[in-house]
Amino acid sequence: MKPALVLLHGWGAHKRVWDELAARLGADWRVIAPDLPGLGGEPYTIERTVDQLAAASPAQCMVAGWSLGGQLALAWARRHPWQVTRLMLIASTPRFVSAPDWLHGMAPEVFAEFSASLQRDAGTTLRRFLLLQTQGDVRVRRVARQLAAALALQTLPDSTVLVETLRWLQATDLRATLPDITQPALVMHGEQDRIAPPAAGEYLAAHLPSARLVLLAGAAHVPFLSEPDAMCGLMSDFCNE
Repeated sequence: MKPALVLLHGWGAHKRVWDELAARLGADWRVIAPDLPGLGGEPYTIERTVDQLAAASPAQCMVAGWSLGGQLALAWARRHPWQVTRLMLIASTPRFVSAPDWLHGMAPEVFAEFSASLQRDAGTTLRRFLLLQTQGDVRVRRVARQLAAALALQTLPDSTVLVETLRWLQATDLRATLPDITQPALVMHGEQDRIAPPAAGEYLAAHLPSARLVLLAGAAHVPFLSEPDAMCGLMSDFCNE
């Protein structure tokens, strides 16, 4: 049986964003792209979600996470180290919101305004977020079209899930846990990322015990759509090491 590779999507998205990359990688790997678990009527945390993902996945697998999915991948690797053999972090960050000791995130007041906007008008806010993810990319129009087309293939999470997971982004700070995550890790980051600045990727690579960083010139927050050939090559080479 082919080795398993689990792909975790980001906030405001679903598993269909991975369709192109999964098709490219599927020749060599058993690609699993789940939708993140819903709230299920119970209080949800990153830890509980990770435990659900772990229970539904093979006994050993490689895990790649994009944005929020990268934070889930980090938490999964720490909580179930015997299961996650390799870790790939795409446009991710240990902390999305800035603080006096963390300058590589979104200002708290900007995040609060975004959260309020989501609760007033989820559809408009999600469209704004889609455009924000592609800003700065040298292929901005193509990437925006591809991302919109992928998201249109399936119903997005409902507003309750979006609000709850947005709270995760506001509260989560994984910096203290990074030294405990010892699996080989590949950090891939667009140089033009406006949501998770490249400095956040540099921090991850510097503080994970066995990590290296690749910066993708010209790409923003969705490098797997902007640079699919490069991303596929990087991930294949890393998985084959």
